Amino acid sequence: MPTTRSQAARGAVAGVVAAGIWALQQPLDQKLFGVRYDDTELLGKLLTRGSAWPAAGTALHLLNGAAFGAVYSQVAPRLPLPGWARGPAVGLLEHLASWPLTLVSDKRHPARGDLPALAGNPRAFAQATWRHVLFGTILGELERRLNPPVEHEGTSAEELARANWHGDIQHASPAVVRQQS
Repeated sequence: MPTTRSQAARGAVAGVVAAGIWALQQPLDQKLFGVRYDDTELLGKLLTRGSAWPAAGTALHLLNGAAFGAVYSQVAPRLPLPGWARGPAVGLLEHLASWPLTLVSDKRHPARGDLPALAGNPRAFAQATWRHVLFGTILGELERRLNPPVEHEGTSAEELARANWHGDIQHASPAVVRQQS
């Protein structure tokens, strides 16, 4: 089993890749949904209104992806969902939990005059939904490949019992002990 630290590092890598793909595809989804909403602009213009906002926004976006991926790598194995569904579900959950912050952003963001209003815009909501499902799908699949579950195929029940420090399997049930006698 990978250590928690290395598992989180691989999750962070998956998160950076997923966030990078999100950022790269934004011009396409802006055309598709008809909304000029750009997450890197939203983040970058929190830090600066100058010409450095694209670099600052991209860096923040990738850092958010890394942090989300690291946490995801620790939580995903415990989710009661099939492996393929964990990433999209968590991405969608994050979207639904964070969307109400658009009300704050629309009123308080330092560059609110430069940004499209998001709250109450169904196309922006659909656009953000698409982005989060895309991010979650890429994150989930990549993290699953980078942190594969431990396979116990070919390992006997006795070896698994000993590996878990539970002793020999014949001590697990009186029926097993009687069969071996």
